[in-house]
Amino acid sequence: MCCLRRPIRKEPGLNRITVFFQSLDISLANGLFALGAAIGSFVLMHAALMLFRKRLGKLSEECQHRPFAQVLIKTLARTGTFAIFATAILIGLSVLDLPEPWNARISHLWFFTLGIQIAMFLHRAVKVGSRSYFLKHKRGGVDQQVTVAHTVVIWLLQTTVWVVFVLALLSNLGINVTTFVASLGIGGVAIALAVQNILGDLFASMSIAVDKPFEVGDSITVDKISGTVEHVGLKSTRLRAIGGEQIIISNAELLRQTVFNFRRMTTRRIQFTLRASPGTPRELAAQVPDRVREIVGKHDKARFDRAHLKTVDQNWIEYEIVYTMLDTDYSLYMDTQQAINLDLMVMFDELGISTAPRPQHVLLQDAAAPGDVRGEQQPAANEYASAALRPRFVNP
Repeated sequence: MCCLRRPIRKEPGLNRITVFFQSLDISLANGLFALGAAIGSFVLMHAALMLFRKRLGKLSEECQHRPFAQVLIKTLARTGTFAIFATAILIGLSVLDLPEPWNARISHLWFFTLGIQIAMFLHRAVKVGSRSYFLKHKRGGVDQQVTVAHTVVIWLLQTTVWVVFVLALLSNLGINVTTFVASLGIGGVAIALAVQNILGDLFASMSIAVDKPFEVGDSITVDKISGTVEHVGLKSTRLRAIGGEQIIISNAELLRQTVFNFRRMTTRRIQFTLRASPGTPRELAAQVPDRVREIVGKHDKARFDRAHLKTVDQNWIEYEIVYTMLDTDYSLYMDTQQAINLDLMVMFDELGISTAPRPQHVLLQDAAAPGDVRGEQQPAANEYASAALRPRFVNP
């Protein structure tokens, strides 16, 4: 019984590879060496990447409170297999004995591969770093101000990274980008001049989000305007005034003024004056500072600082009293001040000190007889017109 055998076809793949290598003046041994170098590089880099990721997983648990380490870990962990594959191929192509045009192309491919990988690293680092910064400065809850600034900052920085990469790539390919960069600069200046007010408010909003002179919920005073911050937008900030009306101020104008933030007070310094009659005896006047110290010291949240007889004149003797509230609550301050004032009234009654000012004496005189327009005295119309001046003393 005879067996039929199918004819064996020789695959032309090996011949095609040989012809391709010969067209580039590359020997088969050099080509196989380059292929081995590419495969070996891929295996080594892939194994190193897997080991590196495991190591990063352990470091991420140990470096939770180190922002820079967290940024580095999350950035380098984004290295992909495709980047390793492309790098391995370039390593294999680099060991080939290629003619001059191909060497230049390989150098361009190296620049493109490494450049895009570095740009991706920076892209990721900007996102992770800015997020870490804004989360660190956020004070609980969802802060819309931080979210808006975070988005704007990320967009600007990431756009800058990719624009720089594209310009560097074009320059590496031999394209003159000087004119293009100059055109971008002129166009940017023109746009900035056209929308300078909007850009000023935008960058002021970013400055508020980063520097945080105030936040939503803070009670502030700006240029005789007081209110509670309700919203910080890209262009304006909205305050709710004490009277209930809403006040809208542009961010740029807001940063030009001095801002008083009352929510961040740790203590409240109180200074007020106390007046008494100038006829108060010296012995009684000397007892007032010690009695004031006792009155202020009765309150737990009040710390007495000083009380001095500051002014003595013909109308008053005046004491200057200073104490510090250890709690910034305004209602508690008003309750404490009211209690102190009532105790001061009782103290004056006990010491017999009057708070009335010195009596005033007013001297009134009758008007003289009127003269004519030339300043000459007119004849008296009756016996009372030429009467002498009659001074009178009146006690108020």
